[in-house]
Order: sequence, then structure tokens, then C-alpha cells
Amino acid sequence: MEKQNFVDYVKLLLRSGKGGAGSVHFHRDKRTTKGGPDGGDGGRGGHIILKGNAQLWTLLHLKYQKHIFADDGRNGTAQLRTGKQGEDIFIEVPIGTIAKDPESLEVLAEIMNEGQEIILYPGGRGGQGNNHFKTPTKQSPRFAQPGEEGKEQWTILELKVLADVGLVGFPNAGKSTLLSKISAAKPEIADYPFTTLVPNLGIVSYRNNKSFIMADIPGIIEGASEGKGLGLRFLRHIERNSLLLFMIPADAKDIHAEYKILLNELKLYNKALLKKEIILAITKSDLIDDELEKMLSKDLPKKIPHIFISAHTEKNLLQLKDLIWKMLN
Repeated sequence: MEKQNFVDYVKLLLRSGKGGAGSVHFHRDKRTTKGGPDGGDGGRGGHIILKGNAQLWTLLHLKYQKHIFADDGRNGTAQLRTGKQGEDIFIEVPIGTIAKDPESLEVLAEIMNEGQEIILYPGGRGGQGNNHFKTPTKQSPRFAQPGEEGKEQWTILELKVLADVGLVGFPNAGKSTLLSKISAAKPEIADYPFTTLVPNLGIVSYRNNKSFIMADIPGIIEGASEGKGLGLRFLRHIERNSLLLFMIPADAKDIHAEYKILLNELKLYNKALLKKEIILAITKSDLIDDELEKMLSKDLPKKIPHIFISAHTEKNLLQLKDLIWKMLN
């Protein structure tokens, strides 16, 4: 996915339609000069509706569309005719999109399935015509209800990538290389920090025609939870992953210290992330021998499954997929 085409955050002014006014009218025809009230009801205003579309991977199509307004309902007319309903507006979004209030940050809606529809802002109800207000003592009401106002509000739409496995690590930990080796994804790979500027998704094939989705998240640095580096912009994509694969290179100065930093950044961003299943993968292990591997193993976290891998030589990649599948299921 092109960097400039990946948009995971937009702020829109949305407005549902106003309901049409009820009609004040009295029946008239050739034989009737002073008939009873027959004013029709106003039509409902158009809804603002979010709809899940699995073919979309980004919010790019909404980036330059700052104002989205639904139609107002039409007024009621004579002979009890109800006004036309305002046309609903469907805003199609990728699976994993949430709508939030920009001030309170309250989550208003969450799209998790293909074709799922959520009325974000309902249109105003149409007003009742004067026919509804006749009584035995007041048979000629000369009033009707106005239509209800629609709702107008700035709204944040935010995409959180949906994947089974999220790759977590410092820049240049080998995340993109691993994804390119075990899936058909072709992320940009180079030997400098922040090569990955957007999340990359890959479908990883497994035994017996099974598969799972892996997401390469841009590298985390110390202070990411405070917005440093690519920080908060991409940490939210980890929230939707079922399992986190921590990746630390074998030539790191202190593997345990790097693991603690990564864990702490997730904790500072959202403590709930620590409840997810975690695997620790020591990458670039083709650079060390078996003796050094055993020495490093002694200093790794005891309660977290770990595995030494090399995307370059494909060392233990099948065993890694076995471990991931076991923990996902």
C-alpha cells in the first residue's frame, strides 16, 4: 500500500436531515367547502449511516470530503399525504473503523463486519399534520407539528487494523523482512529506521489450507506512548491484534532491556494490551552460534514463549508458524 494512500484518521462534519413539517390543510372538493383537517405528516430526515466494506483498507476516500449532509424530509401535503423521506447517506468504511466524539473521545460506533450498518446520527422525525390534533371539541385545528432538527456534529473516524498477529519491535528489528518471507506481502525493506511508515498486512498460509493475518506495525521507540517517533499514530493498530509477536534482533545490546521497553510502551498506551498473548522472537539468529543462543536464552523472560528465528536463512520459520497457530487456537 502506498504511504500517501494510507489514511487511518479523518475528521468530518456530519449532519442528518431535518424532518419535514406537518401540513395544515382542510379537505376541499366540489361537494365539500369546509371539510375536516387532512394535513399529512412530514417525512423523516435522512440518516447518517456507517457501513462496513471489506474491500476498503483505508479512509483515503473520505480525506477530502469534510462535510457530509443528509437530505431533509419534505413537508406533508393535503389529503393526508406524507412528505417524502430524506435520502439516507451511507458512509462506507473499512472493517475495524470506529467513530468518536472529538471532544469527549467517546466511541459512538464500531464497524467489525462486512455489510454491518450502524445509524450514527438518525434523521429528525417528521412533524404530524393537523389531522392528528382534531378532537370532538376542536374539529378544525389550524396548527401542525414542525419537523425535528437533524443532528450536526464533528466526528472522528479512526481505522484500527484488524489482524490475528501484530509484529511489535524497534525499527530494523526485521519485522518487514519476516512478513515478506512468510506471506505474499511486499513491504518496503531497507537498512534504516522507520522504513515501514504504514501498517502492512499479509496473509500467512499454514498447514491444511489454513491461514492467519499478520500485521507489520511501524517500529516502536522509547517514548512512543507519548507520541515520539510514529508513536500514537500506529500504536492503536495493535489494539485489534489477537496475539503480539515481539521481535528483537540477536545482535541487540540487551535483549531483556529492549523487551522491557517495548512492554512498558504498550502498558503506558493501554494496559489492556498486556492481557494479550505474547511470543518473543529473537531475529537475525543466523548471526549467532548455538552456544551463544543457549546463553541468551537464560536471560529471556521466563513466562513468555520464545523462539530464535532468521528470515534470511528461514531458520525456525515453520516452527514459528506452528507456535503462532497453537496460541491463536
